[in-house]
Amino acid sequence: MSSDLQVYAYTRASGLSSREGLELQTSGGTSSRGEVAHPRFFSGFLAEAEPAATALLALANVASTRYYQPRLSGMRDPVVTCDGERLRFEAFSACCGVYARLDVLSEALDGERLARGTTNVDVNDPLRLALARIRGADPLRLEVGPETLTVTTFDGTVVERKVPLPGRWLRGFAEVQAICSAFDPRARLAAVDAARFLRGLPRAQRGVLWVLPTGRTLRITSRPAPGAVGLSGTHRLQELLPLLRFGGRLTVYGPGGATGTQPAASAWQLDLPGMRLILALSPEVARGFSGEGAVLGALAEDAVLDDAETVAALLDFQGRIVPDDLAEISGLSRERVRTALTQLGTAGRVGYDVAEAAFFHRELPYDALRAIKDNPRLAAARSLIDIGAVSRTEHLCTVRAGSYSYQVRFDGDRASCTCRWWAEYGGGRGPCTHILAATLDRTTHPQENRTI
Repeated sequence: MSSDLQVYAYTRASGLSSREGLELQTSGGTSSRGEVAHPRFFSGFLAEAEPAATALLALANVASTRYYQPRLSGMRDPVVTCDGERLRFEAFSACCGVYARLDVLSEALDGERLARGTTNVDVNDPLRLALARIRGADPLRLEVGPETLTVTTFDGTVVERKVPLPGRWLRGFAEVQAICSAFDPRARLAAVDAARFLRGLPRAQRGVLWVLPTGRTLRITSRPAPGAVGLSGTHRLQELLPLLRFGGRLTVYGPGGATGTQPAASAWQLDLPGMRLILALSPEVARGFSGEGAVLGALAEDAVLDDAETVAALLDFQGRIVPDDLAEISGLSRERVRTALTQLGTAGRVGYDVAEAAFFHRELPYDALRAIKDNPRLAAARSLIDIGAVSRTEHLCTVRAGSYSYQVRFDGDRASCTCRWWAEYGGGRGPCTHILAATLDRTTHPQENRTI
């Protein structure tokens, strides 16, 4: 597994004090003014201190947890984006199977929005302990970003941590936006019903469970059914439990249409006063989002790169991206805009908010090209193209891989393959290497029927 070495540099450690309030130190990032060494986004108070502190703590707990094969893990620093109206804090679990996002909405922010952009914030162990002590009407002042941009002087020190950043972490951001963009709300539970359901979940779970809306609650079943939502690893929802005392509604999201027999990802949103915490769960505990392959089709389409550049020029950290508006401004069709947004999502530049059913803009400070290049299925497909292993007619491609040949059949925008991967997953984990190779060949030589 490949890793990038990303250096996070902070002017000092984050902290919580009675005089200064909550100070979240930032690393380098991107703002509407371009690259900034230590961007400063917000200065003011959070209207609901205790729910905010508990939710930030839940986010930090997810980031430091391995839900699959648990063991000690170094915490990744959460990504924070300010769009001028809200703050979004995002993190992945160490196993990449749980994506957590805390949206602090406009009504919970009482202060000055200083800039729009994306960066990393330092959430250290002393800060986590301080957040856990906030109770009741305790005021909580939030400073996202240091007062000065001083890095190393005699008056202060820089906190530098060299964090081995797996390429799969960036791919996880890309995959989760592609997967969640196909979600619909499947159930909404009032606060009392949500608390009863979450507290009643079995602690030890074997295999994949499904939840089915029934009246005002959800019924757990071991078999999929139309309208059911997958739930693998009930322990992955444990960070919602401390937040139940704030009485929020629970909304469950899953793929639209009838549920098939394969495990499926899901998203669980708990509404809080002026905030919402969203946990997206991978289809199985042993599967991280980084390996799902939902964006491989977009990565294989070289033709959308120009569209992606056109759309990217119109992005300015919008909290809600409307494809119709971008289509009108850019002159592209709505479908081409959505494909371009998916392509931008593979670089971590676009996320998806299931609560608003809309994309949002962010800029991750990581090397997106490295993550795309290192995708094993896509790399293998490009290698097959390089050695001329693809031959085709109008609707059928033959892909030679080693001593075997596989048949890839296209039916409009859909494709199928005779390989074992496709027989086992049926597209549930993205296209196989042979479909990717056939797709690349079709886009590279759209007018040719080539036989070898």
